[in-house]
Amino acid sequence: MSPADFRRYALFYLGYYGALGAYTPYIGRWVAANGHGGYVVGAMLALWYGGRIVAPPTWARLSGRSATPGHWLVAGCALALLGFAAFAGFDRGVMLFVVMAWFGVFFNAVMPQFEAMTLSALGPRNHDYGRIRMWGSVGFLVVAGTYGWLLDRLGNDAFVWLTLPWLALTVAAAWLHRDDRPAPHASDDGTANGQLWRRPGVRHLLVTALLMQLGFGPFYVFYTLHLQAQGHGGLAVGVLWAIGVLCEIGMFWLAPRLVQRFGAHRLMTACLVSTIARWAIVALFGPSFAWMAIAQTGHAFSFAAFHAGCMRRMAELFPQRRDMSAAQGLLYGFSGGIGGVAGAGVAAVAWQMGGGTWAFLTGSAIACIALAAHVLPVRAARPSPALEG
Repeated sequence: MSPADFRRYALFYLGYYGALGAYTPYIGRWVAANGHGGYVVGAMLALWYGGRIVAPPTWARLSGRSATPGHWLVAGCALALLGFAAFAGFDRGVMLFVVMAWFGVFFNAVMPQFEAMTLSALGPRNHDYGRIRMWGSVGFLVVAGTYGWLLDRLGNDAFVWLTLPWLALTVAAAWLHRDDRPAPHASDDGTANGQLWRRPGVRHLLVTALLMQLGFGPFYVFYTLHLQAQGHGGLAVGVLWAIGVLCEIGMFWLAPRLVQRFGAHRLMTACLVSTIARWAIVALFGPSFAWMAIAQTGHAFSFAAFHAGCMRRMAELFPQRRDMSAAQGLLYGFSGGIGGVAGAGVAAVAWQMGGGTWAFLTGSAIACIALAAHVLPVRAARPSPALEG
């Protein structure tokens, strides 16, 4: 990949995750500020993750059949921008959920397509994925680390207007890929039509990724509200988000070497252990900024290294470019979609029953189940205590 191509791909990740850096930490705050309770916040995030179930596989089929898949990327980003802009006029009632569904479908549709484009462009150098994806973390860091302070001063109504420029940047970055050549068409052996999951190792990866996403439900839905309930102000909330993303950036930079040295399986095992401890700390030591900062360093493993490990496994399981787009749609739909919807629902129930303590203890328990699902099948198949990468 040439330096110019590296910049094109990095710019898209920067814009996309900059927008996500506004949405993920602060959509719950915006919804709550408009007078809605925990169930509405959970329902909003469930709709968001629901978009990952429907949109990625459908979008992968449509864009995969097109001679100009880059045009589909531009269209999806533009429709996501229009959907989010509608939040300025609809902040309650049925239309709030309609707008959420619209935005969730199109925003979630484009990333699996772009991930496939990135891995295809990298080819055999797929271990360098983290150094491109790192720029998405930079965008997330800039936004998540400052918007809590900005919203404290500008008011929660500014949330929509502060987010729109990042979505506009995503459209502009997608435009640079409008003429990218399509990957070779999928074969007619059925792999692109629902059979990818039959490959050895695929279902194991999907279940692990789903359970990890399920355990992340309290974090994505209620972390900011939990910190506010524990007495942390907007600046502290932003700093804590920033700590997590800074660690994420560092890990994405190191991930290629870690994946090559330890293998994806061992790395993902370490990530799951770290996540169990992370959610337990958030649940039990919420009033302490120091403990929250320590917990946020765990984002390096529970998100960045885990994601890099998943991408490595995807490249190993689907070495042919023609299958990559459909495979990415399957991963996003199954783990991010089903896992995200279930995680938002479980988090909402736990939050209503016992606040952040119950919610994050639930997340820690789910991470324990994910660890068992990830490790036990390998041990059952191989009596040796050594784990394969």
